[in-house]
Amino acid sequence: MYREVLVKLQRYKGNPILSPNPVNEWENLAVFNPAAWYEKEKGLVLLLYRAAEANPEYKCYFGLAVSNDGYHFERVSDEPALSPSKDAFDGSTIQDPRMVKMGEYYYITYACRHYPFGQFWTPPETQYKPPKCPPEFPRFLRKNATTTGLLLTKDLKTFIRAGRITDALLDDRDVVLFPEKIGGKYVMMHRPLEWVGKKYRTKHACAWISTADDLLGFRKSKLLIKAKYDWEGGKLGINTPPIKTKHGWLTIYHAVGADKYYRLGALLLDLEDPSKVLHRTKDWIMQPETDYEIDGYYRGCVFPCGKIVIGDTLFVYYGAADKHVALATCKLEELLDHLLSCPA
Repeated sequence: MYREVLVKLQRYKGNPILSPNPVNEWENLAVFNPAAWYEKEKGLVLLLYRAAEANPEYKCYFGLAVSNDGYHFERVSDEPALSPSKDAFDGSTIQDPRMVKMGEYYYITYACRHYPFGQFWTPPETQYKPPKCPPEFPRFLRKNATTTGLLLTKDLKTFIRAGRITDALLDDRDVVLFPEKIGGKYVMMHRPLEWVGKKYRTKHACAWISTADDLLGFRKSKLLIKAKYDWEGGKLGINTPPIKTKHGWLTIYHAVGADKYYRLGALLLDLEDPSKVLHRTKDWIMQPETDYEIDGYYRGCVFPCGKIVIGDTLFVYYGAADKHVALATCKLEELLDHLLSCPA
């Protein structure tokens, strides 16, 4: 359906690198969509992954795994690193973390909901139904929409739940922070689901960028990218926190095609003004092809939430079909050279 590409992410032969663990109830159905960080001085790769239980509510948690080489991971505990809160805006599920480190703290953005949303891939008549809200309740609650929260932690053991980082009235996810201030401002990319139509100059939900003096103060946004190529047939969003290179900020984004498959592309953003797209891959750099990317709870989904660089290799950690954690790599310079040949 879509043409072959010259530069692609290469799957690790040992995939998947993490799979559901039947021993632990909180991760016995699925593990996927991991955040990643490389502690270079310690030679340690950290994966904060989303885990799902097999109960009808389909609650999600965060688990932590570590590696000395970026390929082979060990879970650090039989308990979640973090669970949904008991009675707050993230009381039913926490999911899709993205992680950066500034100073002593890791800053983690994560999607969440007030109520469980059930096993969406099962027949509608058997699915868990969230409670019905009175009509006086805010529309956001009645819709059980997704919001995005912010976590702060020094050790990935104890967490500060800072609150919502996005507008409480929006279904807003795919929220990614830059790992440093730019021009004295914090920078965030996000994907508001309702920002479509003539007012927003896009037919499908897409990626926006925002700056603020405070991490909970993002209020104004600018359109970053929207669907442009034939493989980008629907909504799209930013996947991974950007990495600073001499050519610009490198990040990976996804787009949902007409066939409902998730495919990945890459961007280079201006170092001093990241709202400026310098280069954008014309063709996808990864699409679902293997059994573990197609046969799962979301068929045909490759969804990274973290990437790191070790030596000259880019490691991209992704969720496969909403069931497994997998890894794809490429030479960083090869991807950058390819991007530099692509127009914005």
